[in-house]
Amino acid sequence: MSWFKRPPRYTTINPPEKKTDIPDGLWMRCENCNEMIYKKDWETNLKVCPKCGHYSIMSARERIKSLLDPGSFEEKDSSVTSVDPLQFGGYAESLAKSRKKTGEKEAVTCGQGTIEGYPIQLAAFDFAFIGGSMGSAVGEKITRALERGCETGQPVVIVSAGGGGARMQEGMLSLMQMAKTSAAVAKLREKGTPYISVLTHPTMGGVAASFAFLGDVIIAEPKALIGFAGPRVIEQTIGQRLPDGFQTSEFLLDHGMIDMIAERHALRERLSKLVAHLYN
Repeated sequence: MSWFKRPPRYTTINPPEKKTDIPDGLWMRCENCNEMIYKKDWETNLKVCPKCGHYSIMSARERIKSLLDPGSFEEKDSSVTSVDPLQFGGYAESLAKSRKKTGEKEAVTCGQGTIEGYPIQLAAFDFAFIGGSMGSAVGEKITRALERGCETGQPVVIVSAGGGGARMQEGMLSLMQMAKTSAAVAKLREKGTPYISVLTHPTMGGVAASFAFLGDVIIAEPKALIGFAGPRVIEQTIGQRLPDGFQTSEFLLDHGMIDMIAERHALRERLSKLVAHLYN
């Protein structure tokens, strides 16, 4: 009888269905909605997720390319780089790692270019370089950009993304850059030269507490985190729960801390209209 038949020693397993190979680097997952995105479409869309609208952080070069007229950018002060004045443990290694990762020598790239034909001085931060933090070299490059604005009369546009604030590895030398850049903004204002500050996610610490909030016009990208200390630090310090959306662009606009919010795709047009108005 079949009851006493011995079970087969081996079980036949159907071969798995052949999967289509996807070359590495062509697809990615959105860090917000976790949906698969064709990477080229994502980059063409200025690193905004086409499915959920999430903003990813742009590099300094990507930001410059998205704002200025093609081929008009002329970099300045590229030789100004940080050293390790305090021999802070691991700092030299962090600098070397960031330079290799980003291809940049510092956390900010400065130069001059045109937007719809109007010349401007432009500085753009790269968050991937030690969190876009401000050391002595970053402060020097920002100051020189503001001074060129004084000399040429060209409007200065600074796109901030400094989640690291002042760079603690350089101690007081880093903190001094807050006063240094603020003094440069004051001189620019005395000359009557416009300064437009663009705040992107995240703009925090010493960057926010100095030149980033001193613009004649302050523009922010949607939902960017902007402030001095982070919400969690503030809640722990004061022992109270903060309002929903605290320190976001929308919260700051409602409370009169910034002048406008511009979506990434509209930022170039918004800046060009402001600059054209200032020139005319």
